[in-house]
Amino acid sequence: MTETGSRLRGETSSALEKGFARVLTPFEEFIRDQKTASVLLLASTLIALIIANSPLADQYEGFVKTRIGFVLGDHDYAMTLHHWVNDGLMALFFFILGLEIKRELLVGELREPARALPVIAAAAGGIVVPALLYYALNHGGDAIQGWAIPMATDTAFAIGILALLGSRAPAGLTTFLLALAIIDDIGAVLVIALFYSDSISMVHLVTAVALLAALLALNHLGVRRPLVYFLGGGLVWLAMLGSGVHATLAGILVALIVPARPARSPRAFLRRSRQLIDEFEEIETSVDVPTPILAEPEQHSVVEQLQETAAEATTPLQLWERTLEHPVALFVLPLFALVNAGIAIEPAALPALLSDSLALGIVLGLVVGKTAGISLATLAVLVLGGGRLPEGMQQRHLLGLGLLGGMGFTMSLFIAGLGFASQPEQLVIAKSGILTASLIAGAGGYLWLRFACKPPLNH
Repeated sequence: MTETGSRLRGETSSALEKGFARVLTPFEEFIRDQKTASVLLLASTLIALIIANSPLADQYEGFVKTRIGFVLGDHDYAMTLHHWVNDGLMALFFFILGLEIKRELLVGELREPARALPVIAAAAGGIVVPALLYYALNHGGDAIQGWAIPMATDTAFAIGILALLGSRAPAGLTTFLLALAIIDDIGAVLVIALFYSDSISMVHLVTAVALLAALLALNHLGVRRPLVYFLGGGLVWLAMLGSGVHATLAGILVALIVPARPARSPRAFLRRSRQLIDEFEEIETSVDVPTPILAEPEQHSVVEQLQETAAEATTPLQLWERTLEHPVALFVLPLFALVNAGIAIEPAALPALLSDSLALGIVLGLVVGKTAGISLATLAVLVLGGGRLPEGMQQRHLLGLGLLGGMGFTMSLFIAGLGFASQPEQLVIAKSGILTASLIAGAGGYLWLRFACKPPLNH
């Protein structure tokens, strides 16, 4: 083999490894994406609030209620934009969430009992204490159906705030907060399925289960084509939409069935890759005058085979998560905020609003309940010797993470929309409480962690 050929092979292998690593372990890139997503989410929220409190408020309301779809004979297959976003596009958000849950359970922080126990305790405390606090303030009243609103944590906002600390925050804080948010979301999904679903249609529900069983069988048969799971997932969504169980749960259920095994083993990947690289090199060295790859169909074919080989060496779970997380973070969630966060605010009515038991239950539940539940439950497990914190994380960080956990925004707004769908005045109060609590929790968490996290030694 010539020196030129050897160098060519080394460069190709390096490029492949870098590309493959970006698919497998994009943790730092994920953090940057979350920061960007947080900015877009905040911008969309502010835009919705500004428009809803401007002369364009009526146009905004009309925009949100615009019906999209078609009519076929006597059947109306149209829903409002608000409905399409909350029941349709948010299914993609739940799909990404389901992929993250499955990955964490298989190979992540939740796989090791010593690492998982403090996080599970933190999530349980952050779910139970806020709900109890809200229940205590609203027991016996009309607002009791909003008891699950302060249970939720908004991963995008919480991680975005943590990312603002930069190198001051140990990586262990991000690991803990991500795992906490995932378990928290599992709890929220179960609550939505059990307590916020309409009357159940058994025909549609059985159809959804049968479709899920078919997708599971295809998984075991080794089928990994995205189109199969996309079409099957769409049918599951339609069945869930008619079942009375909230349609977005289809995203979670389909995600849990997505294949987590690669089609090609690491050894087979290396063997086939080397074979293709040698083939590419042989074609390259046989040409006296270098030509662009566009003019060499044989080389182009080898490159395409190499790309297919790399795709087969990773799992559909990882590959599809990376493919969809950008559209969901940069489009779906900002659009959700745009159609849900538009609240008409009367400044003179704010003091009275905060004395309302519904708003107070949400604010105290998210800010006080989340902070106390997360930090105290974690400390209890550590004192009893039931686990250990991630590397770099200290007990003094728990209060700040508890506050960040109180940023309920996306999931809290989602649950509020389900609980008060037929009570528009209560829904406005609930949304106001969620925005207020998320702002207090985010600012408090940032300030506490900035104080508690020591700057790196080289600063």
